[in-house]
Amino acid sequence: MGMNVGSESTTEDEGIVDINTTPLIDVMLVLLIMLIITIPLQTQAVSIDLPQGNPPPSTEETPVVTLVVDFDNSLTWNGQPINGEADLQAHLREIANGPEASRPEFHLQPNRLADYKTVIHVMADAQRLGVTKIGIVGQEQFA
Repeated sequence: MGMNVGSESTTEDEGIVDINTTPLIDVMLVLLIMLIITIPLQTQAVSIDLPQGNPPPSTEETPVVTLVVDFDNSLTWNGQPINGEADLQAHLREIANGPEASRPEFHLQPNRLADYKTVIHVMADAQRLGVTKIGIVGQEQFA
């Protein structure tokens, strides 16, 4: 019986084709140690004193002011047309003054065809003059 030890035509050594698992095992051990260290930190509880019972409902209704921006960029304040920038700023100053608790909510209702520039201008004026309770209503028309 004969045995072929090697081919005489090739003199180069062949590479090892097995996967080196040592780095994989090292990474898995590091991850396991990190997991073991972080698990006790996640199980600690923080005690918080939460209020008991339901708070009574508010008896005072907050007044609501609605500003509508129509498709032609005309403004109406609670159904009354606004005549220019000075009139708008006077209305906004009126709701921004006074104690925080008694200030009315400012609802902005833009039409979907209104210019973005007009709506943002109204919002910027309201913020600059100190209106804090601002809401945008009528979003169902954009869905």
